[in-house]
Amino acid sequence: MSRALEGVRVLEVAQWWFVPAAGAVLADWGADVVKVEHPVSGDGQRGLMTSGLIPDTGGVNFMMEQSNRGKKSVGIDIATDDGRELIYRMAEKSDVFLTNFLPPARRKLGIDVEDIRTRNPNIIYVRGHGQGARGPDSEKAGYDGTSFWSRGGIGQSITPAGHEYPIMQKAAFGDSIGAMTIAGGIAAALFKRATTGEASVVDVSLLGTAMWTLAPDIVASRLLKGDMPSFNHSDMPNPVVSNYRTKDGRWVMLTMLQSDRLWPDFCRHIGREDMIEDERFRDAMSRFQNRQECIRILDEVFAARTLAEWKENFKTMEGAWAPLQTAAELHEDEQALANGYFPEVEGGDEGQFRLVASPVQFDESPAELTRAPEHGEHTETVLMEMGIEWEEIERLKAAKAIL
Repeated sequence: MSRALEGVRVLEVAQWWFVPAAGAVLADWGADVVKVEHPVSGDGQRGLMTSGLIPDTGGVNFMMEQSNRGKKSVGIDIATDDGRELIYRMAEKSDVFLTNFLPPARRKLGIDVEDIRTRNPNIIYVRGHGQGARGPDSEKAGYDGTSFWSRGGIGQSITPAGHEYPIMQKAAFGDSIGAMTIAGGIAAALFKRATTGEASVVDVSLLGTAMWTLAPDIVASRLLKGDMPSFNHSDMPNPVVSNYRTKDGRWVMLTMLQSDRLWPDFCRHIGREDMIEDERFRDAMSRFQNRQECIRILDEVFAARTLAEWKENFKTMEGAWAPLQTAAELHEDEQALANGYFPEVEGGDEGQFRLVASPVQFDESPAELTRAPEHGEHTETVLMEMGIEWEEIERLKAAKAIL
């Protein structure tokens, strides 16, 4: 595996998924990431399994594992003078300081930009926010369910009109997108520092990430003075950009934007060569004008075969298509497996379990991952690497500054 960030040191003071998952991506890319956790409570996300909010999956706390793999964990109480000094000493030898603590907490704990840069002016300081670094809500908390999914317009945009309740996002949906955004921002900041000598303050918010994700709708809403138009299945403007139900109740998604070029090949693969030259369907405008009839026919065609049959039939088709898969089915997806998107790590009751790799690969090499650290697993090791003597470590433990 190519370790693009080999030699980069990251000091992470963060909890939950959004910002810690960015640290996991950096670790995937070869960075040395040290995660600071409170010596008693640790990262709040650790408690989701022990409190029963997520299931115990064979001894694997999957929420912690996916967003913290490859790191070292040290237990330090930053609220103590000794603990704060340790953070400063660690920051002196770090390239990146990564946090999602709210501004009041950063000020109270003495880990804001000016505090850290007093000890290391060359450090890249990275903040993950709910709503951004400025404005009336900049100091308010935000999770992806609120700042990304709800305030950012994602939930409203995909909830069907008349639906009794808003559609809810899946776990860490916006957090994971935001984490990749943070990792990309850090990579750019490292390049800037390497080429100019200037260390950046990097800010990424869940609100801003949502707006980027929903950008076509947001930009168009002002120009159209309203929402982007939506269509029912039977009224889709392009019949070969839609979902069709199979004989066994599954779905096939077609996305053939260049429909005129792809239409003949598509018709041959569904066994309806007669539709190639049918005056109602032979070009995009004709298919648009007769779209309801075209979609009705395609509904009947797809309903005549199972998903397995369509998979076999479409192996040689040029146009883009995909089955609507479940999360469990991805574990058997040939492309996911061939590209190393499911690295295995040691741990759990079965001895090994799968995580999902971050999507960037370097030099055609899949990521090689290691499990997430136990709470405070590396406290002594990291401190000794800093040159702290064992007697001092024992004193810090007795003072409850470290785990």
